[in-house]
Amino acid sequence: MISDTPADTFPRQYARTLRYTVGAPRSFTVTSDGARVVFLRSLSGGDRANRLWTLDTSTGRERIAADPVALLGGGEEDLSPAERARRERSREGSAGIVGYALDGPGRLAAFALSGRLFVADLVAGTASELPAEGPLLDPRPSPDGAYVAYATAAGELRLTRTDGSGDWAFAQPDGEGVSWGQAEFIAQEEMDRDRGFWWSPESDRLLVERADDSPVQRWWIADPANPAAEPAEIAYPAAGTANAEVGLWVLGLDGSRVEVEWDREAFPYLARVHWSAGGPPLLLVQARDQRTQQVRAVDVETGASELLLEETDDHWLELFPGVPAWTPDGKLVRISDLDGADGAEGRVRALVIGDHPVTGADLQLRSVVAITDEEVFFSAGGGEQESDPEPGWIAVGRISHDGKRLTWESANGEPFTSVTSAVHAAGITVRATSVHNRPGALVQVGRDLPEGVVVDEIATIESYAETPVLTARPVFRFAGERRIPAAVFLPTGYDRERDGLLPVLMDPYGGPHGQRVVQAHNPHLNSQWFADQGFAVVVADGRGTPGRSPGWEKSIALDFAGVTLDDQVDALHALAGEFPLDLGRVAIRGWSYGGYLSALAVLRRPDVFHAAVAGAPVTDWELYDTHYTERYLGDPHERPEVYAANSLTGYAAGLERPLMIIHGLADDNVVAAHTLRLSSALLAAGRPHTVLPLSGVTHMTPQEEVAENLLLLQVDFVKHALAG
Repeated sequence: MISDTPADTFPRQYARTLRYTVGAPRSFTVTSDGARVVFLRSLSGGDRANRLWTLDTSTGRERIAADPVALLGGGEEDLSPAERARRERSREGSAGIVGYALDGPGRLAAFALSGRLFVADLVAGTASELPAEGPLLDPRPSPDGAYVAYATAAGELRLTRTDGSGDWAFAQPDGEGVSWGQAEFIAQEEMDRDRGFWWSPESDRLLVERADDSPVQRWWIADPANPAAEPAEIAYPAAGTANAEVGLWVLGLDGSRVEVEWDREAFPYLARVHWSAGGPPLLLVQARDQRTQQVRAVDVETGASELLLEETDDHWLELFPGVPAWTPDGKLVRISDLDGADGAEGRVRALVIGDHPVTGADLQLRSVVAITDEEVFFSAGGGEQESDPEPGWIAVGRISHDGKRLTWESANGEPFTSVTSAVHAAGITVRATSVHNRPGALVQVGRDLPEGVVVDEIATIESYAETPVLTARPVFRFAGERRIPAAVFLPTGYDRERDGLLPVLMDPYGGPHGQRVVQAHNPHLNSQWFADQGFAVVVADGRGTPGRSPGWEKSIALDFAGVTLDDQVDALHALAGEFPLDLGRVAIRGWSYGGYLSALAVLRRPDVFHAAVAGAPVTDWELYDTHYTERYLGDPHERPEVYAANSLTGYAAGLERPLMIIHGLADDNVVAAHTLRLSSALLAAGRPHTVLPLSGVTHMTPQEEVAENLLLLQVDFVKHALAG
């Protein structure tokens, strides 16, 4: 779809469309009978309000199952503070229906709008509101469709009957700071667990999280531009301080209540919960230092939990989507870092079914997508294979339980792709595939055919997202001796003989869980726009970034500042041998960890980097949260020297280059105190710098005008800095 604003500039279009995600289909589910695909999509690239859609797999026809505009009578959404916080944790910027859950057969969908409860009959195509106490969060139907459970902003877990005949409190807070049925801050922000209750397959009971955040220290986020406004209080577990106390209960519809038992002192993190017909509920619990974790099976009658597996790692244990889980016949499925076999160096991230690894060193497992009677569907990248000519590909494979048969989901014959999402059930697969030379993602629905042919295409789910006003042209390379994944962008129409060497803009994220070098188009548009302003832009995924190997990711243990910065320097110098990079004019920009890395670059390596823009940087790691920071740097009480060496304030006196620091004052993830502390240290050292405070802006900077102007201001700052 072409923008209806012909004069659109890229910065405005990029901001308005939430990086071209508005109008794109997302959040796919295949119903258990394979009859329907359920998904979210708005009506255009300029409409942020998602509708709930279904696709009939027998005909390929789509229809709207629920329209938030009609259900709210054309009114605006009214989001509770709890819902706003939940969306901030999940980086959700759209509107309308942003999430849904289905009953077992996939006939009934439940979702929240403006803190109210709605359900859609996906067969009849009707939607209606159910009685509920709001504002509510995360409604989920029972598998039999008779009830919907939901959490409330007041900390209750409630049940309502889907026939509208009753609504009641199922679990109520029993103390200040207690909530039932909601994932605590750390689970949402760092563990990729956004739910706090799970229905039994029989619909007769639920596993429910009880979280008590009263031990967590309180911080206050003020709005200096509105001094009459009361500061927002947040419970923020900074490194070395107390976390919320988390427990789990089995609550029966018959009124029974049983607490689930495990050693919560030794394993305080409830990282994963799985409940399916393949076996008893599974828990994955971690030690606070994340070097030990257990998979436990729960007896729902007594609350006792049996140890099935304990894993340890010298550095830390990663968490993965979709595991642990059961196969239908009761085998445990997991992803684990195992010692290499068959001559492989280091550890291998493998898929394990039962007691047997079924993948090897040629793949880097990322997630489990689905589990069927005979196969496990998974996503993976290329690992450490030197045979890969280009970095950044992600694919979905399916492997038999015995590991003897592996096939790959078709990608239309395109050699290098990124599968951005995939789901499978009842012989139906939905796959969203991106390539570097085509905007957006191609979403295909396919049906399994007899062995030897993977899928027969049923339909393509159209994207209504706007077409970008520019085209990204990444050139992928493995840079230097360490084969650092990199992408290089030159100005559109660049001619080396005419234009000569170009000033360089490094554009990294460069840290854990942030892979930037991917075989896709839209993620690179921002970098291409910067290139079109007259720069050679380099994106490098050094050690610590995902998708390569366990050893690659864990090279940063206790050392953010050394390893991640070294790899940016090495990638830059290696690529200068092939590309027109003027090493006398090098700037660096980034956000979040990328902001930290950018400020670090000019503080520690002014011989290489001549200017930096640091957006929302972590500057003092003792101000960042427990689960993330302690995973990589340890306990600040035990390793104060590690925190000092990796924080920025101690290097303030070394600033010799222009530095702009940008920070949203409403950021409750990387709070503005990070920027203020660095600025204070720079001022005390007599080092000039620029600070750009953003009033009312969070970590996401979703406001259109703010996001557009930030890009323009960064270009202006870097050009002036490199020209000086």
